[in-house]
Amino acid sequence: MSFEKQRLDITDRVVGKFTDGQLNLYLEKEMIGQMVSENNYDLKTGYEFNNSRFYQFADVITGSDQKYVDCDDENGWC
Repeated sequence: MSFEKQRLDITDRVVGKFTDGQLNLYLEKEMIGQMVSENNYDLKTGYEFNNSRFYQFADVITGSDQKYVDCDDENGWC
């Protein structure tokens, strides 16, 4: 098991809320940035806007999840 950095499309999960005349962007309850101008966003590190889509860079588990190691197949112990 290892971690790999992946670019995840989160466009459908991003919500905009107006606060004091600014459009703030949220992913679930976390503010991830704000709109500066049309198609121009100031986003936190780890987020990106590209080709009208929002992306999040996240660590994703890859490989098999080995729950049992060093098993003794002859005696049935793990």
